[in-house]
Amino acid sequence: MTATTRDPGQREDAQQRRIRRTWWFLTGSFFVLGMLIAIRIGAGGARPMDLLLLALVAIVGYAAILHRDAVHALELGRRAEAETFGRIVQGLSRSLSPEAIVEAIVEELTAGTGADHVVIVRRRPGRSALEARLVSSRPGVPSSTTLFPLADLEDPVRLRRRSSRRVAIPVGQQMLALESVGDRESRGLGRAVLDGGAIALDWLADLRPGPGVSATDIDGESAPRRILGEGSGARVADQIADRVRSVYGLKHTLAAPLTDGETVIGAIVLSRRTAAPWPVAATRLLGSAAVEASAALARATSHREAEARASTDALTGLPNRRYFDEFCALLARRRRAGDAIGVLMIDIDHFKALNDRHGHGVGDEVLRAVGAAIAQAVREEDVPARYGGEEFAVLLRSPAPGVAVEVAERVRAAVAAIELGELGVDGVSVSVGAAVARRADQPIADVIAEADQALYEAKRGGRDRVVAA
Repeated sequence: MTATTRDPGQREDAQQRRIRRTWWFLTGSFFVLGMLIAIRIGAGGARPMDLLLLALVAIVGYAAILHRDAVHALELGRRAEAETFGRIVQGLSRSLSPEAIVEAIVEELTAGTGADHVVIVRRRPGRSALEARLVSSRPGVPSSTTLFPLADLEDPVRLRRRSSRRVAIPVGQQMLALESVGDRESRGLGRAVLDGGAIALDWLADLRPGPGVSATDIDGESAPRRILGEGSGARVADQIADRVRSVYGLKHTLAAPLTDGETVIGAIVLSRRTAAPWPVAATRLLGSAAVEASAALARATSHREAEARASTDALTGLPNRRYFDEFCALLARRRRAGDAIGVLMIDIDHFKALNDRHGHGVGDEVLRAVGAAIAQAVREEDVPARYGGEEFAVLLRSPAPGVAVEVAERVRAAVAAIELGELGVDGVSVSVGAAVARRADQPIADVIAEADQALYEAKRGGRDRVVAA
């Protein structure tokens, strides 16, 4: 026998059909009962009990109609919620960048929850502040971006717990002047214990965890908690919602945390002008959207980190040969008539002998030091890269006449100044070949070849020198 499995949509349709059949059966029963009573009244005269039964049947029938309308409205609401959530998930699945993810969330949440404003607060990798983006539901109103302190991601309960401390007071004093320590705005509970001839007071914060999704009015009183249980993420979302209301002057917020695994990286905050409680559907939709958005942001971040790792030399931290070639190809497609480019090809002198004498560990340290020296010596607009082995390359952007040689000499001098005594190496030098495109349509590959030929001339001429093509 083969078992068939229905998807959630099919099960929901079957339940709706059963509800409709039940309602029609109930309505039909009361209709038949009412007709029988009316026939009885018509045949034998109207008695008080028959009239009472007829009125009761009419009332119950009307209640059944109201029940049908309520069930229908509930079905429509759940269907709209499911469609909105489906569009959010579909939009997130197509979004590869964090910016596209934020766009996919904001539009659907505004329409699906009736919020007047949506605020996405998140920490970007490598940033020392939170980025808060406010989007209004009013057409034509531009979004705005504000920075929040990174401390808003700290769990306030844990902060109070860390800031509490023990105060020892000698026994025997008649009058004790006690001061609450830690978070003065928290409600502390003093616990006295005997500790080595002194009374030690532990000031303990009042620990009241918050929910996964929280609804808070401007006066700070928490609304009923409904979704996702309780935890640190909800307390952080509350804290961020407080900041949103303070900075933007918003009211009646609903907040859910954005997480990266176990770490809270921000929150989604909804706001509206009306003071009525947030609908359960809006709370549920926000909680689900926050979970999906957290996963999408994590995927986007991992994708970018993977791309960065694929384009970065793990030893020196410089761009690798792949990145250098792709950048040159992109620049070639976007070059304008007046754009000038130059290339430096750099090779560490006698590096194989250094490796053989001191070992590959020391050789790796020398490569790191040389890469750092090159990165510091070139201009901000130039692109240094590890080209392969002990060879490096620098793409010079818009170099004026003589600039290529000037930058190359700075690189040679910076490498010569590296202190390697701790590694047992007296010093290291590089040979540099420099080339500048003679015309705007000259292929970059030809400029690289000319710089490579100049590098060969520098090594043949005695090394530790710069040769221009």
